[in-house]
Amino acid sequence: MEENLTEHGKSLAAPAIFILVFSLHFVSKYLEFHKKKKGSMSELDVQLRAEIKQLLKEATSLTQPSTFARAAKLRRMAAAKEKELAKNQEMHDKDMKLSFGTYEKLLTISKVLTYVVLILWFWKIPITTISDQLVQPFGKLLSWRSGAYLKDNVVVGIIPWLIVSTRVSRFICRKVLE
Repeated sequence: MEENLTEHGKSLAAPAIFILVFSLHFVSKYLEFHKKKKGSMSELDVQLRAEIKQLLKEATSLTQPSTFARAAKLRRMAAAKEKELAKNQEMHDKDMKLSFGTYEKLLTISKVLTYVVLILWFWKIPITTISDQLVQPFGKLLSWRSGAYLKDNVVVGIIPWLIVSTRVSRFICRKVLE
């Protein structure tokens, strides 16, 4: 009876670990997506860019010697607007860093702690078994630090499973959120 329970627990360990890793990466990508979305240009930035473009266009159209002073004045006005735009973007970047920085730090700390706890919990314990024929050249790599060997099956350890889960969850999150 105990063997059956431990085998059932091991069979649920692999998907549970994958779901946990996937959820961490999904939250991370979701925060990044919203950070980029909020980081897009505001109406004031768009207006300033349009004004700068218009001023520079007018300045380049004034090529006569008699209009040199007017063209120089327009270029100075465009430079002042560019400085204002840079200042606005810097303030916006600071606001974004303050609003999302704490969440990103908290998420990074939780990822590290989760990985450490999973590694310590499942060290030398097999996560799942896979047929040797499916992973023919990589069998030894997947069974690294799993602590058990079975005939015709490869026992997957925690570190390779975390690596595979991380890669797959990053791939899925990238495809879902883009």
